[in-house]
Order: sequence, then C-alpha cells, then structure tokens
Amino acid sequence: MATPARIATAICFLFGASLATAQTLPVKWEELTSGDFAAAVKQAGGVCVLPFGILEKHGPHLPLGTDLINVRYSALHGAEQEYAIVFPEYYFGQIFEAKHEPGTIAYSPRLQLELLQETTDEMARNGCKKILIVNGHGGNNNLLPYFAQSQMASPHDYVVYVYLRGAYPPGRPAMKSKVDSHAGESETAHTMISRPDLVHMDRAASESGADRNRLDLPTGVYTGIWWYAKFPDHYAGEGSAATRELGEFDMKAAAANIATAIRAIKADQVSPRLQDEFFGRSKQPLETKQ
Repeated sequence: MATPARIATAICFLFGASLATAQTLPVKWEELTSGDFAAAVKQAGGVCVLPFGILEKHGPHLPLGTDLINVRYSALHGAEQEYAIVFPEYYFGQIFEAKHEPGTIAYSPRLQLELLQETTDEMARNGCKKILIVNGHGGNNNLLPYFAQSQMASPHDYVVYVYLRGAYPPGRPAMKSKVDSHAGESETAHTMISRPDLVHMDRAASESGADRNRLDLPTGVYTGIWWYAKFPDHYAGEGSAATRELGEFDMKAAAANIATAIRAIKADQVSPRLQDEFFGRSKQPLETKQ
C-alpha cells in the first residue's frame, strides 16, 4: 500500500521537472526555449523589459559598452526580483556627439526610430503587451520619451513605458568628485560591479574629465554641440574616485527601482484602458464633446 510519503515522492518525480521549470524560468529572452517562452510571458504578466544602451567611448578606462552592460545588469537583477522577460543587448540609440571617438556606432535618426518601433512591435506580437524601456544612456533621455509619445500616432495593442532613472534611497556613500557624469565616479563604480574585469583603474587619471565650458549662450538656448563644447574627450568626472562600496549601493538601488517599476506596470490597468479609449475617440474627433 502506498504511503502518503511515497505518493508525494511519486508526484514530485512525475511533475517536479515542470514545476521546477515554472519556478526557474530564465529572465533573459535569449535563454528561453521556444516552448518555455509562452509560460514566461504568462508568468511575467505580459511585461517585457528592453534595456537600452549604446556603444561609445567612456573615458580612457571603461569599455565602449558601459551603458549597455550596466543597464542590462540592473534590468536582469530587477527582473529576478519581480519576474519579467528581459530583451537581449540593444544599442541602437542616439550618440552623434561621440562620432569623433573610436568605436562609436551612431545610426541615423530614421533608423533609430524605425528599428525601435519594429522591435517593440515584434515584442508585442510575441505577447509582450506591456513593454518597459529602461534607459542606460543619457543621450537617449529625449529620444525615448519622444518614442513613447509617438505611440499615440496610430493604434497599438500594447503600451510602451519608459524608465529613465529612479532616486537613490538614503544612505548613499558620499561622492568625492564635484563633476560626476560620463565615465565619472558613479558610472565607474557601477561598472566595477557589473563587469569589474573591464575596468582599467590605472588609466582613469590619464585624461581629464573637467568641464571645458566653451559656450557662452543665454539660459534656455539649446544647441547640439553643447556636449562637445563641455567634454570633447567624452569624459566627464573623475573615474579614479570610484569605489565598489558606491557601486554596490547604486546597482542594488537601481535593480530595486526597476523591480518596483515592473511590479507597478503589471498592476497597471489604467494605461491600456485609456490608450484604447484614446485610439477610439481619435478616429472621430468631431464627436468629442467640447
């Protein structure tokens, strides 16, 4: 006669593999089998994350893919806290200001928008009805909100969300440098966590990351050459001041913030409803009550 313990063992033997698979589905899109993908979409609540980086010089000491490496590291760790599917490396953004530096890949504005649109369309066709674009590159800070806004131009059966950057919680280690931007203290610290093997601290002080401040224009006047006028060597800050302590704090906070965003997007029923309402009403604007 089978005992309860033996029955339980048999159940685990028969269904353990599938249960384990359900509990341990990879968060990386490229690591899922085709058969597991549908289960992953369901487990994610249709939420898929697109970490958005770039290929550009990062001072004399960090890899060209720093933005891509760091944003995907944060996204993957956030998705492990709140399950979502994370899209593979994506670096097709705006980086014209670094075209003078070796290794920069700068695609045309038209291609950037077309490729991003087709990527999100394809993600949605595969069940990702809530797409969270997580930005890892300052040069995309205007591109991505514009892209999200452009989704209102024609009906979509999915919603695009953009995450630019969250706030750090209390307790962040004190910064040592006055200027901290591109390849500076914090970004170097982040890469010391995500890919320490690619950080060359012995080179960090070989170039200056000081602000040249070569423009003299009134407040509110913008020109595309502003970054080159300030940081022509594509280095802004002091990478040599970075510490693992700062990197660990920031990357932990970044992952937690992304997990919070994923959680909120899963629960968001308002954006899809209002978007559908908007698309319906925009077909017949004369019927909108004034």
